[in-house]
Amino acid sequence: MLKDNGVAHTYREYTKDVLSLAELQSLMSKLGKEPREVLRTRDAKKAGLTGDESAEVILHAMAENPRLLQRPIGIVGDRAVVGRPPEALLDLL
Repeated sequence: MLKDNGVAHTYREYTKDVLSLAELQSLMSKLGKEPREVLRTRDAKKAGLTGDESAEVILHAMAENPRLLQRPIGIVGDRAVVGRPPEALLDLL
């Protein structure tokens, strides 16, 4: 979709190039969300998480298991959005 709209972008393979704890903390700030708000429910249940855990616990879990983080996420400067629906990524333009 970004390509179709002429938006240059870089894709990060999150399962191979896992976000560090510091990157996840920065990402939450850019998103303006708490970790539980971007926790993938289905994968959280598989990992034994309810979403009621502390932000620190959820962030550490996301650093260990990147599939817990909703995606895609677009980042431009100090702003970020979760691309659900994908058209939400266009809000960054």
